[in-house]
Formats: sequence, structure tokens, C-alpha cells
Amino acid sequence: MSTGLIALLDDVVGLAKVAAASLDDAAAQAGRAGVKAAGVVVDDAAVAPRYVVGFTAERELPIVGKIALGSLKNKLIILLPAALVLSLLAPWAITPLLMMGGAFLCYEGAEKVHESLWPHAEHEGAGGDAPAKGQTAKQFEDEKVRGAIATDLILSAEIMAITLSTAADETSSFWTQAVILAVVGVGITVLVYGAVALIVKADDVGLSLAQNDRPASSLLGLRRGVTGAANGADQALRPLTKGIGGGLVYGMPIFLKALALVGTAAMLWVGGGIIIHGLEGYGLPEIGHAIHGVAASVGHALPIGGSVVEWLVGAAGSGVFGLALGAVLIPLVHKIALPVVAKVRG
Repeated sequence: MSTGLIALLDDVVGLAKVAAASLDDAAAQAGRAGVKAAGVVVDDAAVAPRYVVGFTAERELPIVGKIALGSLKNKLIILLPAALVLSLLAPWAITPLLMMGGAFLCYEGAEKVHESLWPHAEHEGAGGDAPAKGQTAKQFEDEKVRGAIATDLILSAEIMAITLSTAADETSSFWTQAVILAVVGVGITVLVYGAVALIVKADDVGLSLAQNDRPASSLLGLRRGVTGAANGADQALRPLTKGIGGGLVYGMPIFLKALALVGTAAMLWVGGGIIIHGLEGYGLPEIGHAIHGVAASVGHALPIGGSVVEWLVGAAGSGVFGLALGAVLIPLVHKIALPVVAKVRG
């Protein structure tokens, strides 16, 4: 009995080790997929804060929470099952769909560059910053949340497609792919909308710090109703907290502009890279080889930091290709695709 029990425990330990190794492998693959989806993630974080414009401070976090919940539903209820069905029934379609998503990223990135150089009317679908005539505050909020969730569905689809392509390349296990998709979906949602919550409240925190004359006594504003003269700790801490608060108030608009710029560049880099990689899979490796050759030459010419520079040059090459492709797609979308869609809807 004791020998059998020991053998049984040994088998259990062995199974536990296999399960742990599988989980470690899934986590590693999820991390790699998340890195590949970085361009979409940054753009998602850059776009989301605009949906709380026009609302009172106390409604900002609840709205972000509603959008985050909708994003989770998009990823886990709609896109994850669809991705798994696609992987089982039509794995050959993953690359074409991924390339379509990459083309969309290139188009969106090029559109943002075009808008920054030649400003024109705002895109439809973002909505205004104030309720329409006869619209209640709740109706306005619900409309904003629906628009944000619809936009998130497009970005989430690209994230899940990138994740699926990575998982399909590295594993054939259905359940491992499911775990990777779920981990990436939940992790990116928490990361993006956690960052969005911090971003939209940063100016309020900065204003509170800048106006607080008793930062030590009030525990940086966490304690309410503090009265009396400021003590020595307040006087010593006040210049620092006021400086940080003023920096947040004046720096957040600059930060948001920089984030939007980084998001646009990342979209072009990821979208261009997806198209280039897809072309290589279909026997057209010339563009990818040319970019890799230039990047490798520049990297090898530097005695220090050559690998980093090689990666940067390669990413820049993919971004330039993505921008060129997006510039070609802009007139096609506006002159052909959108009018056709409008006629179909009409």
C-alpha cells in the first residue's frame, strides 16, 4: 500500500510538472503575442480617453469601467470563440484575415498622418463633446459608450488575430490556444483601461495637489476637513506637491498628444510588418529581405547597441512601408469603398 501510494503521488507530481510547464509555455506565448499586438494596444490607449470628454469628473471612471467591460465581452464572448472556430475549421484563412487587419491598421495610421498635415472634418462615429438637442445626459453617455465599444471591437479583433497567428505558429493544442487568447484578451484589457483610468484622472489629481496647501496634514488630499494652520511638514512638502500637481495639469495634454503620435507610429509599424510577413508566406519575400538587409547593415556598422539599432531600423522600414500602403488605400477607401457601403445601406 505504501509503495502504491508513493507511486501514485509520484504520478501526481509528474502530471503537476507537465501542467506547470504547459502553463509556463502558454504564458510565454501570450507574452510574445502581447508584444506583437503592441501597436494596437498603444493606439487603443490613445483613442479611449476621448470618450470621456464632455462628462463630469465623477462620471469618468464609471464610463471607463463600462467600456472596459464591453471590451472584455468583445474579446471573450465574441472574438475568442470565433478565433478558435477559425483555427479549427479554416486555419488557412488566418493569414489573409490578419493581412486585412494589417491593411486596416496602415489605412488608419496613414489617415491620422494625413489629418495632422491637412486637417479636415472629424470622422463620423466619434460623436460630439456635448449632448445633442433633446438628448438626456444618460442617453449621451450610453451613446458614447456604444461608440467606444464598437471601436474597441475592431481593435480587439486585430489583437486577437495577431494572438491567434502567434499561437498557431507555436502550438497545435486547441486548449493552449484558448488559454493564450483568454490571457492576452484579459491582460491587454486590464492594461489598456487601467492606463486610461489613470490618464483621465491625472489632471484631477494634479489640480488637487496644486491647490492643496496642507499636503502632509491631509495625506495628499485623502483626509477631508483638515483645518488650522499648516505645520512644518506641510510647508516642507508643499513646493514638491504643488510642482507635481502643476506638472500634471499642464503636462497631460502634451502627454496625450505624444501618446497619439506613438500610437500612430506603432499602428504603421505593426500593420506594415503584418503585410510584409504575410507576403513572405505567399512567396514574395523581397520587401522583407530588403528591410532586413538595411537594418542588419546599419546594426553591424555600430560597435555598441547594434542589435537595438537594427531592430529600430527594421521597425522604421515596416512603418514606412505601412505609411505608403495606407496612403494608397486612403483614396480607394474614400472614393470606392465608402460610397459602395453608403449605397448598400441606402
